[in-house]
Amino acid sequence: MNADATALRAEFPLLAAAPELHYLDSAATSQIHRSALDAVLHHETTSRANVSRGTYRLAEAADLAYENARRSVARFLNAASADEIVFTSGATASLNLVAHAFGNTLQAGDRVLISEAEHHSNFVPWQMLRDRIGIDLAVIPVTADGRLDLAQLSERMGSRCRLVALTHCSNVTGEWTDVDTVVAAAHQVGARVLLDGAQAVPHGPQDVRALGVDFYAFSGHKCFGPGAIGVLWGRQKLLAAMPPFLGGGGMIGEVTPTRSTWAEPPHRFEAGTPPIAQAVGLGAALDWMLSLPWPAIHAREKALCQALIEGLKRIPDLRLLGIDTTTSNSKRAPIVSFDIPGLHPHDICQVLDAHHLALRGGHHCAQPLLAALGVEGCTRASIALYNDTADIDALLAALDVARRELT
Repeated sequence: MNADATALRAEFPLLAAAPELHYLDSAATSQIHRSALDAVLHHETTSRANVSRGTYRLAEAADLAYENARRSVARFLNAASADEIVFTSGATASLNLVAHAFGNTLQAGDRVLISEAEHHSNFVPWQMLRDRIGIDLAVIPVTADGRLDLAQLSERMGSRCRLVALTHCSNVTGEWTDVDTVVAAAHQVGARVLLDGAQAVPHGPQDVRALGVDFYAFSGHKCFGPGAIGVLWGRQKLLAAMPPFLGGGGMIGEVTPTRSTWAEPPHRFEAGTPPIAQAVGLGAALDWMLSLPWPAIHAREKALCQALIEGLKRIPDLRLLGIDTTTSNSKRAPIVSFDIPGLHPHDICQVLDAHHLALRGGHHCAQPLLAALGVEGCTRASIALYNDTADIDALLAALDVARRELT
């Protein structure tokens, strides 16, 4: 497979139709790959039917397509079994599922450990669980450059920690979590580890068994697939010990007027009609991703990130958020956020839009992290496999225009 950005860009219908667009907002939503669109269209025009227990040929085709998508996700994550894959509506739903279902196995005083670097979807559900049953919610602080202060990990964890729920990769700084250190410390006290992989998965397949974690969540719309589809992976024995999150059709063993029993995982967590076509499209996107030459793509993404950081450092008064990889050997995903004092991120993004640049400005659903870094909002450029040097050059040139127009 080709790692060239121009060739890859041509495989994304929206980008192919808009050659003038410099799309640098993939951390919010990536563009959808042609294979995912084709898979959705094919399913909806040849196999559209509901899944689970249909006995006619069309329903059986829908069942097969849906379960094949589950197997595609399992391959992408190197899961031990496709039965460890739960389809949800997105990473937010996956994280809420754990907060409710695993959370219902906790008691008042049990500790859940998160960090200041979390997206709100890995912050708010735990606050809600704390308010609902009285768990102890502890927070790992970040350092001045946005890294998790893992020197405080053991102290913040404590002996009653039952779950550590952290981002795999920050959606603001691009900082990767030191998963090995977290997993070792958590498992030593019997705690489970949940990773929010929404920003990690777009940069290549993940190996949940090698990571050693217990739960992993991500969204389809950030990894070149359809929207309204997400994944929760969980170890089989943990899923089997968890009560369901939602009740309804498809997740039951038996229902009587007085009681209900639950289906085995993953189906007990997929109440109602699931996002069938979206799952099929996600499976196709992940199969395509598995075929890519990731070492070459990673090298190009790193070079683009470095070039962007070097260019931003030449802008007077601009402050980079997160580690500066031009002066550090630390690894970061190609997500670069910055603040220009006196210029509102929304104003910057509007000027950039006039130059066919798509970036995101605001708090990026990470207000605790931005507060810790001393800013209310920032502008974020997020690089994906279809970006090239023209996108970086266009951004740096347009930022000069923005500074002149807004000051």
